[in-house]
Amino acid sequence: MCGIVGFIGDGNLQQLEHMMDTIRHRGPDESNTFHDSKTRAWLGHNRLAIIDLKTGRQPMKNEDGSIQVVFNGEIYNHKELRLNLESLGHKFRSHHSDTEVLVHGWEEWGLSLPSKLNGMFAFAILDLRRRELFISRDRFGEKPLYYTLLNNNFMFASESSAFTKHKAFSPTLDTNSLQKFLAYGFLPAPNSIYKGVKKLKHGHWGLLKLQTMKLITRPYWNFKIDSIEPYHNRSSSSLVEELRYLLDQAVHRRLMSDVPVGIFLSGGIDSSSIAAIAKKYTSTQLETFTVGFNETSFDESKYASLVSRHLGSNHHLEILNLEIAKSLTPKIFENMDEPLGDPSLLPTWFLSRLASRHVKVALSGDGADELFAGYDTFSALSLAKIYQTVIPKNANHRLQKLANLLPTSLGNMSLDFKIKCVFKGLHFSADRWNPSWYGPLAPEELTELLEKEVDSEDVYSEAIDLWNSSISNSLVDRSLDYYTNIYLPDNILTKTDRASMQSSLEVRSPFLDFDLVNFIRRLPSKLKYNNGQRKIILKQAVSDLIPSEIIYRKKKGFGIPLLKWLQEMSYINCPPGIIQKNYEKFCQDHISSKTDRRQFLWCCHALNNHYLAQKA
Repeated sequence: MCGIVGFIGDGNLQQLEHMMDTIRHRGPDESNTFHDSKTRAWLGHNRLAIIDLKTGRQPMKNEDGSIQVVFNGEIYNHKELRLNLESLGHKFRSHHSDTEVLVHGWEEWGLSLPSKLNGMFAFAILDLRRRELFISRDRFGEKPLYYTLLNNNFMFASESSAFTKHKAFSPTLDTNSLQKFLAYGFLPAPNSIYKGVKKLKHGHWGLLKLQTMKLITRPYWNFKIDSIEPYHNRSSSSLVEELRYLLDQAVHRRLMSDVPVGIFLSGGIDSSSIAAIAKKYTSTQLETFTVGFNETSFDESKYASLVSRHLGSNHHLEILNLEIAKSLTPKIFENMDEPLGDPSLLPTWFLSRLASRHVKVALSGDGADELFAGYDTFSALSLAKIYQTVIPKNANHRLQKLANLLPTSLGNMSLDFKIKCVFKGLHFSADRWNPSWYGPLAPEELTELLEKEVDSEDVYSEAIDLWNSSISNSLVDRSLDYYTNIYLPDNILTKTDRASMQSSLEVRSPFLDFDLVNFIRRLPSKLKYNNGQRKIILKQAVSDLIPSEIIYRKKKGFGIPLLKWLQEMSYINCPPGIIQKNYEKFCQDHISSKTDRRQFLWCCHALNNHYLAQKA
C-alpha cells in the first residue's frame, strides 16, 4: 500500500517532493522518484512495504528502463500472472513483487492489463517508447486516483491535496461539487472538491498521449446485476456451496502478506465471517480489533467479544467517547484530502489507529451490505412503491411535515429517524429514492440554503443515469446497482481508505474479490433480499462458522451517537464564504427540533475543517 504522485510538464524535483510530502502517511517506509527530461515526466512513490520487502522498491522499471511504474494496492493473483508472463518469455528481477507484474503485463497486454488483475489498485505506467502515460483504478475503487490537466500540465496523485503543492495548480472550490456533496454526503466520481480536478472512476483506465497532451478515459469493467437463467435452475444448496468456496478463496488470497495481518471485527455477520475463515488459514493466533461506545444502542462490542471467544482470537477493544471524538475530529478532517459527510469515518479512523499499533494489514467486511442487500432501505422499497400508488402527490408535503414532528430519538437507527429519512424522498420518482434517503439535504432544502434553484435531476444525475441503464426492472436489483456503483466506491471505500491510510494501515476487502463478485451479481435477487429478510444466501453459507446469535441479530450499522455528540460540539461552524447566508437558520431549525439536520451539520463540520486545512 502506497501513495503515488506524478506530473508531465513544468516543475522540478522540489515540487515533486512537496507533493509527495502531503501523502507521506500513505507510505512512510520509503520514498523514491523518477525523472525523464525528454518527456518532462516526473514520478514519485511513497511506500508502505507489505509484499516483497527487499526487492519491491518503486518506481519499478523493465530491463531497459523504457517503462516505469508507480503503484498503490495489491494484486492478489500476481503469482498466477507471473507464471503466465514467464511462460511468454518475460524475465522477472524481483523475488515476488506484485508491482513487477504490471511492468511486464503492460508490455504483453497493453490496454487489456487492468482486466487481468484481481485486486485493489491505482497505478501509473510511463511508457517512454510509446510516449504514453497509462493510469488505471480497480473495479470498485478501493484505491483512489485523482488527475488534472491544466495549461499543458498533467498531474495525478492518490490524493488531490498533492496538487496544491504544484505551482501550476490553484485550488478553487467547485460549486457544482458542493451541491452534490450536500445532497449525497460524499462526492460521486468523477467529481472532486476542486475545479479542474477529477477522480478516475472505478473500473476505468486513462491514456495520455505525451505529444498532444490529450487524455482519453474508458471503462474496462462495470458492475451490473445480471441474473442469468442457469443460476435460477440450480439448487439452493449448490449455490450456497459455491458462495462458501469463493468466499474462502477470497479471504485466503487477502492473507497474502510479508507483514502481520489482523481483522476488523464489528460483531456483525460480515466481519465475523471473514474472521472465522481467516482463522482456518492462520497458523498464529488471530488478531481482532473492535471499537465500542458508552451509548448502548450504538455499541456492538459485546457481539465482537462473543465472536472473539468463539474463535479464540487475541482481541483488542477501545471505547470511543465524546471527549476523544472532540479531540480527534479536527485532525481527521484536516487530513481527509476532500470532505466526507459519513460520520462513521470517526470510528473507522479510531479503529485503524488501534489496529496499526499491532499489524500493518487488516481485513474488513466492506462490500457485503451492497452486494447482499444489507441496508434498511431495501425494506423501504416495496412500501415506497405502494405509498406512491395510493397517496396523492399533493398530500406528501403535509405528511412529511407530520413525520418531522415525531420526537427525535438519540438511539441508533431509531424508528423516527428512518421514517423522516424515507419521507424525505417519497415525492421523487424511484430513480432518486436511494440517494435522497441517505443524503444530508434534499434538493428543495439545498434551494433554500443556497437561495438558488437546485434541480434534483442535476444533483442526482449519477444515480438517475445508473438507474435508467439497469437491465433489470426489479427495485431491489436497481438499488443494488446504486449501492455497488456509487455508494460503495465513493463513500464506504473512500472512508475506509482515508481513515486507514492516515494510520499507514492497509485494509483489504474479501467481499470485493473479482471471482466472488462475478458470482454474486448473477444470483437471483430473492437469494439476497426477500420478504424483509436480507443477506439470505450469505447467512446460509456461513451458518456453521459463527454463533447463531450473530447471524440472526438485528443490523446496527457502524454509526456514532451523532445527535447526542452534536449537542455538545460547539465548534461546528459554517465554512467561510461557502454557505453562510442561511446556515444559522438551518442550525436553529435543528436546535429547535423543527428538522433533524444532524447529517447536514456533520457535512458542514467536514467542509469547515477542509477549508481551514487548505488555508493553513
